[in-house]
Amino acid sequence: MRTRAEIECWLTDMDGVLVHENTPIPGASELLEQWRDAGTPFLVLTNNSIFTPRDLSARLRASGLIVPEESIWTSALATADFLKSQMPGGSAFVIGEAGLTTALHEAGFIMTETEPDYVVVGETRNYSFEAITKAIRFIGAGARFIATNPDATGPSTDGVLPATGAITALITKATGMEPYVVGKPNPMMFRSALNRIGAHSENTGMIGDRMDTDVVAGIEAGLHTVLVLTGISDPAEIQRYPFRPDEVLDSVADLLSSEPIESEEADIL
Repeated sequence: MRTRAEIECWLTDMDGVLVHENTPIPGASELLEQWRDAGTPFLVLTNNSIFTPRDLSARLRASGLIVPEESIWTSALATADFLKSQMPGGSAFVIGEAGLTTALHEAGFIMTETEPDYVVVGETRNYSFEAITKAIRFIGAGARFIATNPDATGPSTDGVLPATGAITALITKATGMEPYVVGKPNPMMFRSALNRIGAHSENTGMIGDRMDTDVVAGIEAGLHTVLVLTGISDPAEIQRYPFRPDEVLDSVADLLSSEPIESEEADIL
């Protein structure tokens, strides 16, 4: 079993790990600074496909966290990377925002409403019945069905909102076709992130706050997994799953010490 001392590169989730809403989690800024000062390769991962890395970098900066845009990896970027590997120069009908359309354009894809090779569904604030209808018809005509992430709901100040997974469920019900989902918990997103920074699974760690996405995908990608308890998971949540992270920590502040500290894992197993 690898120890934290063997980890040379890091992937980390964003919401619940580095920030909560727009408030930085204690220790996050210092950890990012520690990585930058040490020249440690890292990427901040998010399943949210609405924003471009530049947008997210600016939002994090406003929260007091310095993360350059080249250190952010979204499900939109992972989706564009996957599609480019599958069909270079292909075409897509897209339901999504600038984060997704920009990533696909930069990957050489053409956005079209005429016989697209793919229907790609991501997060958006304005799901259109007309666009969903077009997506259903294109898939019925043979377009391949792709989703950036499986999340059925997302947070807002007024409560939960329907998200990508809810819309793809509607399309699946109408077409009988399930989408291929690129984002977490598909380890494909982690592998593309590793490629982005030239890292290897043997010496890379993944920090997350969710057992059902971050930890399981990290395990399947062969990474050292760290679960922090500043997000959605607590010790009772961990007990529900048949797999375990390598470490369970109160927060990313516990990663600031140069030597691994005593993990809580023994207390919850």
